[in-house]
Amino acid sequence: MRYAIIAAGEGSRLHQEGIAAAKPLVTVAGEMLIDRLIRIFQENGAEEIAVICRSDQKVMSHLQQCQDQGVPLNYTVHNTPSSMHSFYELTSILDNRKPFILTTVDTIFREREFADYVSTFQNMLKAGSADGLMGITDYIDDEKPLYVKTDNQQNILAFLDSDEHPQYVSAGIYGLTPRSLSVLNECIAKGESRMRNFQRALLSRDHHLKAWLFSKVLDIDHATDIAKAEAFLGI
Repeated sequence: MRYAIIAAGEGSRLHQEGIAAAKPLVTVAGEMLIDRLIRIFQENGAEEIAVICRSDQKVMSHLQQCQDQGVPLNYTVHNTPSSMHSFYELTSILDNRKPFILTTVDTIFREREFADYVSTFQNMLKAGSADGLMGITDYIDDEKPLYVKTDNQQNILAFLDSDEHPQYVSAGIYGLTPRSLSVLNECIAKGESRMRNFQRALLSRDHHLKAWLFSKVLDIDHATDIAKAEAFLGI
């Protein structure tokens, strides 16, 4: 399996709240965010891990050290204006012929659930039953959540900004096939910048997207989120 990590955010809110480290190097439960994802991905059969980061010397040095230690990791450095642009730049170092799982560096989930998600995605690919498997959760703790409307078979029907369908929100974990990248290119060419608009574009291009329910997923956007994440992980 191939994995990709968006680690190019500025982490400005964390910095304003007294967290000096760049977001990828923020420690949760004794482990840096970037290291936690790399470890979990390797435990789930990572053949390739692609990372995009900002031009932060400490982050770049850490990624280079991981690479030198034999982690199957490639990274690219760009100060991008949005997560969609970060995703676009990541495609330059991804094997564009193979499926992959994408997430942001600060996404906190239960490891057992993630392993089940990866297994479900692999089975979906073997069966050719869908074009993507998107992580969702019914735990809503985001300032601007993306609501996800599904049917009873967890087929995704719509991505919504409002709470017309408040049961689920996006967990920021995306299992995608290479077919999705042409849609990404179209979005960038049109000047789109938000990942939610990319997801909507996938549906509008008749991509069959399935949803996979995580019990809870947290993002590390504020200093208080670190304690929340540690409590969630049972630390």
